[in-house]
Amino acid sequence: MTAGDQPAASAATSAESERQRALIAALWTADAQQAARDLPCVDGPIPVARGLAAYRANAGAHAARALEGACPTVQALIGSDDFRRLAREHWMQALPTSGDLAEWGGALGAGLEAHPALLDWPYLGDCARLDWAVHQCERAADTVFDAGSISRLGDTDPRHLHLELRPGTAVLRSRWPVVLIHEAHRQADTESALAAVSEALVQGVGEIALVARSGAGSGWRAQVRRIDAATALWTERLLAGDSLSAALGAVDAAADADRDSAFDLGTWLATALREGWLTEIRVCSD
Repeated sequence: MTAGDQPAASAATSAESERQRALIAALWTADAQQAARDLPCVDGPIPVARGLAAYRANAGAHAARALEGACPTVQALIGSDDFRRLAREHWMQALPTSGDLAEWGGALGAGLEAHPALLDWPYLGDCARLDWAVHQCERAADTVFDAGSISRLGDTDPRHLHLELRPGTAVLRSRWPVVLIHEAHRQADTESALAAVSEALVQGVGEIALVARSGAGSGWRAQVRRIDAATALWTERLLAGDSLSAALGAVDAAADADRDSAFDLGTWLATALREGWLTEIRVCSD
C-alpha cells in the first residue's frame, strides 16, 4: 500500500466500523421499520426491516430457552407460556454483553420486580436471583481442596490467613421465603410444600440462602441451604477477601449487637470440610 492509498483505506475502515455499529444498534431497536431506514443499505428499508424482525424473533426464542434452563423456579411459578413472553421482553430491555447466552440473565430479578403485571408477586425477583446464583455456581470452575493447607490453622497468625471458598459460592438475603420456594418446586409432594410456602408468605418469613457446590457427592450440582444471619455475614466477609481474624471480628461485633447472631467457627469449619466448601486455607500478606 502506498502513502496515497492510506487515507482511502482508513476512510473505508471507518465507514465499515460505523456500518457495524449502526447494524448492532438496529438489532435492538423496537421499531424495525425506522431502524431499517436509518441503516445504510442498497436493498431498501423493507427487506432490511424484515431481516431485523426475523433476527429479533429468533434471538427472543433463544433467550427464552436460555432463561428456562437458568431460572426453573421462576418458570414453574408463572408458567411456561408467560415465562417465554417475559424472557423475550427481557431480551429487548437488558441486552446481552457476551456471545454466550448462558452468561445472560443476571438482571432478570430486577426486571421482574419492576414489571407492572407482576406487582402481586413481589418475591419473584429474589426467586430469580436465587435461580441465577445456582446457575452461576454450577458454571463455576471446579476445584479440589488443598488438604495440606489445613495445618496453617495451627501455625499461622489468623490475621494472615484467608479461607478461600469454592468458586460460585454466594449468599442471598431475602425478605421472602426463597429457600422454601426453591425447595417446593423440587419435591415430590408439591402440594404440601406449596402449602408451607403460602403459610410462610402470610407470616412474612424471610430467609437467607447459601449457594455452594458440595464435594460430598453432588458433583457439579449447586446446593441451596438456609443459613442464619451470623453464618451469612461470615460467608460474605470471606467472599469479600477478609482474613480469618477480620471475618471473626465482624461476626463477633454483630453478635454483641444481636444475641441471636452467635457463630461457632469450629462447627462451621467441620461442616465446610465435610461439604467441600473450601478450596484452600491460604496465607495472605495483610
